[in-house]
Amino acid sequence: MSSDDLEALALLHDPVRRSLYDVVASRGGDVGRGEAAEAAGVSRTLAGHHLDKLVEAGLLESGFRQQEKKGPGSGRPAKVYRRARGERSVSLPPRDYATLASVLADVVEVLGAEEQAEQVARGAGARIARSHRGEPVERVLSERGYEPYAEGGRVRLRNCPFHVLAEEQPLLVCSMNLALCQGLLEGLGDDPGRAALDPRPGECCVSLKQTDIDIEGG
Repeated sequence: MSSDDLEALALLHDPVRRSLYDVVASRGGDVGRGEAAEAAGVSRTLAGHHLDKLVEAGLLESGFRQQEKKGPGSGRPAKVYRRARGERSVSLPPRDYATLASVLADVVEVLGAEEQAEQVARGAGARIARSHRGEPVERVLSERGYEPYAEGGRVRLRNCPFHVLAEEQPLLVCSMNLALCQGLLEGLGDDPGRAALDPRPGECCVSLKQTDIDIEGG
């Protein structure tokens, strides 16, 4: 943990900034000032001030969206915001679980134990399910940081909780992540076949088939 991480996350203590951050993060793409202001229930000017503060802290990134109309009178490009690609974490006192996880992933690769790792991950998913009996898998995934959302008949996962490791060991981590999700589904009494590898840039490598219940409820 760095002092910059602590200072950046402290900005989210302000309810307006937290609301604006949540709006931008939940959209999964570029969000304009007006759109963010309307969703957060604040003025465009106030939204712009707080959004720029979040950019300065490294929690959001900004850019410009070109207007559809070209030529004279088309106006200036609109400023837009998106969630920053970097990560922030706070631990008091500082801890470094990511390094150990990276070492363990390397050990699995050296030993050629990928199949055993998938079995263990599936069991971990089943254990998680034990404390969430009767809950829909989307709620459990949301609580664990996956940020599920429905699109095109599938439940997609906007965030990968294992992003750093997935960049280092994509095949191992994605296969373990899939096994974990399948174990979670099975433990909840759901069909583990709903989960499949379905990588998308900037999102989790796993998605779930949307059920009729999901469609009716969503």
